[in-house]
Amino acid sequence: MANQATNPAVNIQNLKCHYGDKLALDDINLTVAEREILVIMGHSGSGKSTLFKNVLGLVTPTAGVVEVLGKDISKLKKTELYELRKSIGVAFQNGALFSSLSVRENIELPLREHTRLDDSTIQIMTMMKLAQMNLVGHEDLMPAQLSGGMLKRAGLARAVIMDPKLLFFDEPSAGLDPVTSAELDQLILQLRDALNMSIIIITHELESAFNVADRITILDRGKQILTGTRDEIRASDDKRIVNMLGRKVRDDAIDAEAYLDSLTKGRSK
Repeated sequence: MANQATNPAVNIQNLKCHYGDKLALDDINLTVAEREILVIMGHSGSGKSTLFKNVLGLVTPTAGVVEVLGKDISKLKKTELYELRKSIGVAFQNGALFSSLSVRENIELPLREHTRLDDSTIQIMTMMKLAQMNLVGHEDLMPAQLSGGMLKRAGLARAVIMDPKLLFFDEPSAGLDPVTSAELDQLILQLRDALNMSIIIITHELESAFNVADRITILDRGKQILTGTRDEIRASDDKRIVNMLGRKVRDDAIDAEAYLDSLTKGRSK
């Protein structure tokens, strides 16, 4: 459970972000408490990835404040941002493992790049993470030899090898069968409890979101529709949320037939 009594791991106030003239995020206000799992949901183009990039300091906001682990991202020097990112883990949707490195070498990489630990210590820490991810015995395999679920777990092991205080996980259940997805959900909860870290998850998978989230934020066209507990999200009467939970097409979704008609009419003139 989240610890609301202490300083939040992430504090976002009145965040706006533009890509050129396009407003990608509009007045986002959000906190992530210590040991909280926050799930961010929304249709494609809703602003999820842009929010992700703002918290990581990969893009510069137009306005507002983004504080991560007590530090204002916009005020950090490059060297300070580099140091802060050592306390943040990122697990990518497809694992993003280096294809030329074994599972073990991929997991060890952050320790070899960012610490001066001796080989023996690195090997021990890597084996501990392999055990946590149920990958012992697979450490010498290459990424191409792994199943989808194993790729996710190997990528997650690399993301948490330095015991980060904050973890980002992009689409953890994407492309997985229901059983493997449920196992990964359970692993996420176990990691949160074992490492005492805050976790931000971006996902389209409703079942997974409701399995792991302490709170859920729904975005739509760069706006924050609602942030609340699982029960509060389920109880919402906002049509956009109701449609999303019911997997219904948005009212303004493109009508494919009408779009094709408009193209053919334009060519016939």
